[in-house]
Amino acid sequence: MGYVQLGQASSTLSGGEAQRIKLASFLVKGITNNKTLFIFDEPTTGLHFHDIKKLLASFDALIEKGHSIIVIEHNLDLIKCADHIIDLGLQGGKNGGHIIAEGSPEEIIKNDRSYTAKYLKEKIYMKE
Repeated sequence: MGYVQLGQASSTLSGGEAQRIKLASFLVKGITNNKTLFIFDEPTTGLHFHDIKKLLASFDALIEKGHSIIVIEHNLDLIKCADHIIDLGLQGGKNGGHIIAEGSPEEIIKNDRSYTAKYLKEKIYMKE
């Protein structure tokens, strides 16, 4: 986010940029007794692959400090790094919102009903 200017109005930031600035502010605070549950909605939208790696490192740093993270995401590069996935579907709207699969990425890929499993399987086997 080097392109953001010092003093730039927060109202000019995209939702993702604002999320990343809030994330950075927690990372610089250090270890505190107050733990936070972070909820991120599609944080990888518009990010380059290298920036996604930085985001994952930031998530790891928050977890190491005792915080918890929930991410709503479609990016399989991020999904494959999760310790627990809840896959909702099968469709959207009134035909969706049902738990199709849940568990680790390795457990999800065994579910024949999950659309996510089909594509996640390729990513899981690529990282081995």
